[in-house]
Amino acid sequence: MFKTISSVSYFRNFIFGVEDSLVSTVGLLSGIAIAGVPRETIFLTGVVLIFVEAFSMAAGSFLSESSAEEYLTGSNRTQRNSLTAGLVMFCSYFISGFIPLLPYLVWSVGTALKFSIAFSIIALCILGAISGRIAKTSLVKVVLRMFIVGGTAIAIGIGTGSLVSSF
Repeated sequence: MFKTISSVSYFRNFIFGVEDSLVSTVGLLSGIAIAGVPRETIFLTGVVLIFVEAFSMAAGSFLSESSAEEYLTGSNRTQRNSLTAGLVMFCSYFISGFIPLLPYLVWSVGTALKFSIAFSIIALCILGAISGRIAKTSLVKVVLRMFIVGGTAIAIGIGTGSLVSSF
C-alpha cells in the first residue's frame, strides 16, 4: 500500500502527541505527587501543562511540517497538510493528557499516583499495539518499546520528585 507524505505526517504526529502527552504528564504529576504537593495543586499543574503543551506541540508540529513541505516542494506556501498535522498533534496531546490526570480527581494523591502511572503505562502499551498494527510491524516489539521508553520517563519523574522533595 502506498503511503502519502501527509498520511505519514498524520501518523507520526498522532503517535508523537499521544506518547509525549502520556509520558510528560504522568512524569510531571508523579514527580509533584511524590514531593507531597496537595491534590488541588497537582490537578491545576496538570491542566496547565496539558493546555500549554498541547498548543506548543501543535505549533511545533505545524512549523516543522511547514518547513519540511517547503523544503520538499520549493514553495513558500503553507500547505493544508501542515495545519492538519498540527491539529492532529493538538488533539492527540490534549486528549491523552487527561489519562494520567483524571485519577487525581477521583482518589487521594497516593492512590491517584498509582492509578495515574498504571493507566499511562496501559495507554502506552495500547498505543504501541495500535502503532504496530497500522505499521504492520511486530506488536510485541512496538509495545515493549513503548513500555520501556515510557516507563523510563515515568521513573525519571518519580526519581526527580523524590530527590528534589528531600531538600
